[in-house]
Parts: sequence; structure tokens; C-alpha cells
Amino acid sequence: MSIKRIMKCGVLGILALSFWAAPIMAADPIKIGILQGLSGPYEIYGKAEVTGFKMGLEFFTNGTNKIIGRDVELIIEDTQLKAARAKMLLTKLYGDDKVDLAVGPTSSGVALAILPVARDFKKILIVEPAVADAITGAHWNRYIFRTGRNSSQDAISNAVAVAKPGVSIACIGQDYAFGKDGIAAYKRAAEKLGAKVVHEEYCDPKGTDFTAPIQRIIEAMKDKPKPKYVWVIWAGKGGPIPQLISAKLDKYGIEIASGGNVLAALKMMKPLKGMEGSIYYYYENPDNSVNDWLVKEHYKRFNEPPDFFTCGGFAAAGAVVTAIKKAGSTDTEKLISAMEGMEFMTPKGKMKFRKEDHQALQSMYAFKLDVKPDVAWAIPVLVKELSMEETAPPIMNKK
Repeated sequence: MSIKRIMKCGVLGILALSFWAAPIMAADPIKIGILQGLSGPYEIYGKAEVTGFKMGLEFFTNGTNKIIGRDVELIIEDTQLKAARAKMLLTKLYGDDKVDLAVGPTSSGVALAILPVARDFKKILIVEPAVADAITGAHWNRYIFRTGRNSSQDAISNAVAVAKPGVSIACIGQDYAFGKDGIAAYKRAAEKLGAKVVHEEYCDPKGTDFTAPIQRIIEAMKDKPKPKYVWVIWAGKGGPIPQLISAKLDKYGIEIASGGNVLAALKMMKPLKGMEGSIYYYYENPDNSVNDWLVKEHYKRFNEPPDFFTCGGFAAAGAVVTAIKKAGSTDTEKLISAMEGMEFMTPKGKMKFRKEDHQALQSMYAFKLDVKPDVAWAIPVLVKELSMEETAPPIMNKK
């Protein structure tokens, strides 16, 4: 064989190898980091988020676990609700694991600590479920998108339930970003509707004795004319509701008001039949095919309904799949362009990322609590679905 022919065969062989290599490179997995508090007081939230994300990924990829023809690999980490650990883990996910984007975390305080990491690596962080307004407000950067609701969306929808001229309200919440932002947002929303917030209490997130703050609330409220309420915002285990019930507030004409919560927390609300409020998600409230699938499959797999944060993880998966398909890529800049103003389906129905701050606009559910002997928790019976336009929060970032 001549040298010329050998060289020709060699070139053809190299070209053939390059054609075979191209599909292999294209099939590299899409890597997604999941950063949640899988231990500690918010464990129930974080684990539900992971379950929801996995189920959402299954649903939105039609069971293939592929997006744009590529397998999806999840790398799941436990923040233990520690800001320093979360920063280290997100740095590892972006830097060492080379994830294309990340989802999480559970706690607002942890979320605020890790937002700069996404900016420094120029990688997307989908915040789910941390709630503090500052995440898409004062501390926001262009790499942050949030599928979870923020404090203002919670506050606007909950204020609608009780706030009007002549109403006096005291607030009690946790003494960190979630509670502080939540009460600040609720106060703005309630006073805009004509009510007056006359007292605020901020408690140790790990506290178990609420005698002193409850007494201060009673002192501030007992001489106010009716109607008057104490509004409770609390995340995780414990909280003041059982002690507020035991304090016999009705003797002073004070009613308890609060937003809906996970099923475990709704169990403590059974004595509050008739209470009105608003909830991010309760499995019986949305009416759409996505939620139908989630409820049916969750019962089948776990013998119980999906919870508040299961929906959140599912929604985040919907955003991820929709964004990558729309962008046709996992390139960060292409994803940002695709996601700004993007609409996507969730168990709650349609959500939309607002271009200005990347906050997901979404429906909320006004409810009235009912109690049934064969149901272990208080049931937030739907009164009205509040549209994404009705619950749209103010734009609070610096953009």
C-alpha cells in the first residue's frame, strides 16, 4: 500500500472517530445541584423538596430523565441549615462537581449567605423554598431565580383574609430573616388595606416557651376594639400557636390568624376551625392535570398526599426542564435569556418569572379552616384562588 493511500486511510479514520465522538460529547449529563436542609428543624421541608424535584423531573421528562437528549444527574447535599457549610457546598457544586445550575436552599438565612456564590461563579441558583424578600430584593443578583413564593406574596394573600379599616393586629414570628421580612411585608400589606399593626414580637427560632411574648401581645391588644388578631408566622417545628390557643385569647376578643403550612403544622391548627388565611399549596386546592398526577402518584408511592414543599420541588423541576428546553442549552447566559419572562407549569398551575427580579409570580389560595373527624389535620378549604396578578409583590431589588 502506498504512503499516500495510508495517509488517506488515516485521515478517513480520524474523521470517522470524530463523528463517533461528537454524539458521545453531546450526551454528557446535565448536572444539577440540590442544596437543602436535610437534617435539623427544617428536615421535613428539605426532604419534601428533594422528593418533589425528583417527581417533577420524572413528570416533565415523560419518565426519560433526559432533557435535550441528555441524561440528568442530581448531586444532593445537606446544608444542615448552616450558612458557612452551605457556601462551601455550593462552591464545591459549581467548582468541583461542575453542575450546570443549582436549586435550594431551605432556610432564608442560608439563602442570603450563598447568593454571592452564584454571582461569583456566574451560575444560576434557583431559590426554592427560602422566602425572605431580600433574596429577590436588596441582596439579589442576575443569576438568582426563585420558584418559591416570597414574604410579600405570603403577606399580601394573608392580609386579604382579615385586614380592613378598624382592625388591630399583633404579629409574632421568628427572629431571623424569614420572620422579620415576613412581618415587615405583612405590615405593609395589612396597613395598605386599612388595618393597623399595633405590636410585633420576634422570638428565638429554637424557643419553646412563649409565655412572655404572648403576655406582651395581650397587654398591647386587650383594650383595643374588636376585631383584633394576632398573626403568626413560623417555620419548622414548634412555634407559638399551641400556647396562643391555651392563653384563651378569646377572653380578650383576640383571634388567631396565620397562613397555611405543612400537614404536621396543620394538625396543631385543628382547634382553630373557621380561621381564615392563605396558603401556598394544599393538595386539594389546585385544579389541573399536573397536580392530579402528583397527588395520585404520591399516594401510590408514599401512601399519603404531597405536602407544601413537595409542590415546591416539583415546581423547581418544571422551571429547570422548561428553561433548558427553551434555551436548547445549559449555557448560563442562554438560560437567563430563556428564563426572564418565562412561563412554566407546576402543580399550582402556571408560574412566570418576572423579568425585573426573577421572582416567580404565582397563584395563592385563600382558605377557611374546617375540621373532619377522619382527617388528622385542619383542612384549608378553598375560598378563592388569588391570581398571580393579585399577589404580585413589589419590585425591591436594585436593578
